[in-house]
Amino acid sequence: MLTDVAGVQVGHWTDSAAKTGCTVVILPQGAVASGEVRGGAPATREFEVLNPAHMVQTIDAVVLSGGSAFGLAAGDGVMAWLGDQGRGFVTKQGNVPIVVGMSLYDLGVGDPTVRPGQKQGRAAAAAASATGHEVGLVGAGTGATVGKWGGPSTTTAGGIGAATKRLGDLTVSALVAVNAVGFIDDGTSTDHPGPRWQPEADPDASGGAAPAVNMFNTTIGVIVCNAVLDKRSCHLLAQSGHDGMARSVHPSHTMADGDALVAAATGGVEADLFDVRLLGQHAVTEAIRSLQP
Repeated sequence: MLTDVAGVQVGHWTDSAAKTGCTVVILPQGAVASGEVRGGAPATREFEVLNPAHMVQTIDAVVLSGGSAFGLAAGDGVMAWLGDQGRGFVTKQGNVPIVVGMSLYDLGVGDPTVRPGQKQGRAAAAAASATGHEVGLVGAGTGATVGKWGGPSTTTAGGIGAATKRLGDLTVSALVAVNAVGFIDDGTSTDHPGPRWQPEADPDASGGAAPAVNMFNTTIGVIVCNAVLDKRSCHLLAQSGHDGMARSVHPSHTMADGDALVAAATGGVEADLFDVRLLGQHAVTEAIRSLQP
């Protein structure tokens, strides 16, 4: 679990009927973070703050949400909740919580009018615990599906997966919401997964072709370690996490996916960056593969 890293808290808000939700990762104060987007259709909030060249070094929370770009509003609730706790980047006029958000597209699975917003983000933050969290069809992964490259006949449930890798005192954990065009790959598959696109008939009166259901996807996640890393090193850790995604989702990083990862370091353990990156890569791979039927 992501909470295997001391000080990390995870909370979900889930609407099982509407098949959507959000997941909040609250980081301990002083956690350094960066990230990287490799998919062609991202929906993100405050992701540019993670650029190693930019001023703010630490972040307070990461929000994963369904609801496509509408779901980014969940970050407002998390920001308000953290503000109530006195968290945030210190300014003369008050602390400003730094909340990074990433959303996936699940509007075609359940009720598209129900989307995580400020109230739901606050609820997930308030529910966050350092003692464990659910995985599967919960939070941001509630309406997640995979295997859409082959069309409706090959589409199956995705969800939230998690995994932890350790080396001595070093702990690296990953939590990933998997909602991909591609299939979850266990490393043994050699078959072409099927037709690339299979558009469904347009349900409205126009009679035209609707966008293929597998246009709407995205795999998003968080890697957290207890190593002492700077922002640039966290960026490299996020890159290694994407290598793990490429191993376990086939294909990954397509123009129809908004694949994005945030990597954070809580500090406390001196570790070789090579080891941290290797464990991060394997943690992401195992988190995604844990969702295989």
